[in-house]
Amino acid sequence: MGAALVSATSALGLVVAVAVAGPRRERLGGWGAPAGIELWVDGLSALMIAMTAVVGLVISVYAVAYFRAADGAADSERREIDLRREAYFWRIWLVVWAAINAVFASADLFNLYVTLEVVGLGAVALVALAGGRALPAAMRYLFVTLSGSLLYLLGVVLIYSEGGTLALFQAGEMLVVGALSQAALVVMVVGLALKTALFPLHFWLPPAHADAPAPVSALLSALVIKVTFYILVRLWVVVFPPEVSQPVGEILMILGLVAVIWGSWRALRQERLKMLVAYSTVAQVGYLFLVFGLGPRADGSAGWQAGAYFAISHACAKGAMFLAAGAIARAVGHDQIEEMRGVGAQLALPFFAFGLGGISLMGLPPSGGYVSKWLFITSAAATGDVIVVVAVALGGLLAAAYVFRVLALAFERAPREGAPPLRPIPSTLGWAALALGAVAVALGLAAGAPLALLEVGLPFGQSLAEGVTP
Repeated sequence: MGAALVSATSALGLVVAVAVAGPRRERLGGWGAPAGIELWVDGLSALMIAMTAVVGLVISVYAVAYFRAADGAADSERREIDLRREAYFWRIWLVVWAAINAVFASADLFNLYVTLEVVGLGAVALVALAGGRALPAAMRYLFVTLSGSLLYLLGVVLIYSEGGTLALFQAGEMLVVGALSQAALVVMVVGLALKTALFPLHFWLPPAHADAPAPVSALLSALVIKVTFYILVRLWVVVFPPEVSQPVGEILMILGLVAVIWGSWRALRQERLKMLVAYSTVAQVGYLFLVFGLGPRADGSAGWQAGAYFAISHACAKGAMFLAAGAIARAVGHDQIEEMRGVGAQLALPFFAFGLGGISLMGLPPSGGYVSKWLFITSAAATGDVIVVVAVALGGLLAAAYVFRVLALAFERAPREGAPPLRPIPSTLGWAALALGAVAVALGLAAGAPLALLEVGLPFGQSLAEGVTP
């Protein structure tokens, strides 16, 4: 917890420095690009680092109570397994946290590959901690993350053969429109979309997220999938010419639209609570990929800001929902939705946190999800993409359907017949989930500063929050 607190505090300090003094650059070993590796933090990366700091700190607090509650098992062998699992969790989680920050601060294509690989392998190990049915899911996730990383690396090789540099900003200046740049974009997009679980490459995500320990599920959905989305945004706005990226962006937007509807429908039909939240992530990933079609076409920066703000609001909302689901499952003894009838009154805190996260997913005011979806809709309306407006609205209605389905069952007045009594759980589990849910809602009340921060050092056009000091 000390390491988590120091990491979060230093990260937030860096964000304040960027907001006040502009982008920060660090030449590792004193060697700048192209001979050496540079770290670069501007508005977008600062916002992502802040997101990681807040969500990571709350997940860490939750994990202390989550694993310590499991330590109380009467069976000595089981207790030993739980203690070992907790020890491995902290070692791997802190490495993954460091690697996530490194991705957001990297300005070198190969350094992005290295840090991306550390994030992926660490995430696989965290999924495997649960054992049992999580092991096949972790193995599938391993093959996916390695395949995606290798495809990304192939794109890096093609870019280097064209421009002779791995520095992110210099590669963008050297790359020209042609077959080589088109091939590089395609393989990198396929690899990163696979790791982000964009429909129809999402097959690995639901079991990996649903069967992992609750804090792992939260960090996977809230943080890990944002890493590959961030890299794609960087490639779009810095490296590849619009003539190369625009046709691919249209395809990604179409796949994102399908993901929003299909993932929401699948979530509505799930019988397990964590599987419902996992399929909801498939739907929410679809919103992220709308920006690759809307962003370049929209006037100003509305499209890009919509994607970035949706990423941070989704991180808090989905983190809250997975943490709440873990607390509920720990108390009930399972996560079967139909078997949770009438438990809401006794588990009011985690269910309230679940509802707060759901408010953001639905896009209801005053949540962060409302702000990002409003930006999506205004951008789509300005460019005449009526189908995007309809899909965003329909996705919000479907999100309301699966969230209210859970809450309606939980707060039924009829008692559960023949159900065993609820197990006691630490109050920290509910309060940690509630904290992230509250942040997801608060992001809608204080949107000006984060939107203004996005304009620091990024080619996103005129700020929608002009005049607002971050």
